[in-house]
Amino acid sequence: MIDRHLELTTRDGQMNTFVTHPEEGGRHPVVFFYMDAPGKREELHDMARRLGTAGYYVVLPNLYYRSVSEFDYTQGEPAETRRRMFELMGTLDDGLIASDTEAMFAHVEADPAADAGRIGCVGYCMSGPFAFAMAGTFPERIRAAASVYGVRLFGDGSPAHLASAVRGELYFACAEHDDYAPPAMIEGLTAHLASCGTNARVEWYPGVHHGFAFPQRPVYDKPAAERHWERLHSLFDRNLRR
Repeated sequence: MIDRHLELTTRDGQMNTFVTHPEEGGRHPVVFFYMDAPGKREELHDMARRLGTAGYYVVLPNLYYRSVSEFDYTQGEPAETRRRMFELMGTLDDGLIASDTEAMFAHVEADPAADAGRIGCVGYCMSGPFAFAMAGTFPERIRAAASVYGVRLFGDGSPAHLASAVRGELYFACAEHDDYAPPAMIEGLTAHLASCGTNARVEWYPGVHHGFAFPQRPVYDKPAAERHWERLHSLFDRNLRR
């Protein structure tokens, strides 16, 4: 595997980014990996590598780069760190992520190891709706998008209005116990996607909590996490390898 830490030039500055992909067998289909609220970190690098070892070119940017080059949720007084995390989350919106995604497109177009004609994306927690939004914003480019316990998926401020524009396949992994994505939201999303005729699957993960796929979280649930990996690999294999 080849791991690199790069600075991608965006409209607003330099976005520090982790890239991982196989040494051999390219050009590799691309997966944009949008971080969760605690930020870009080694835990996510390892998750990106898990996709990379299966043959993907994975791009994991620090979406907080406009404010900080690094945010470490594990350091400092917990209440203050949590306050800062929500403050940083509030600096992002779908438009900014679209701008950053354009920089990611430019990067993979220039790298001979990447196949910029086959791109998917995945977002966790705060970035679940970003992955959804990018599939609707760049329907000609994003072939598949996954949201894993994503928030803000339906209702005011959500990207649901873009569902009818999506041309790729969508997948939503939803935790049964999730205060950030309650059943009413997910039920509304499911009905909306059906009404739009969007190629999408919404799947409940029973008995688990928000964050279940992250190995370093107390709520980590290995069987559910492995199911989510199975679903991701199937989604990307169907849409990015043909």
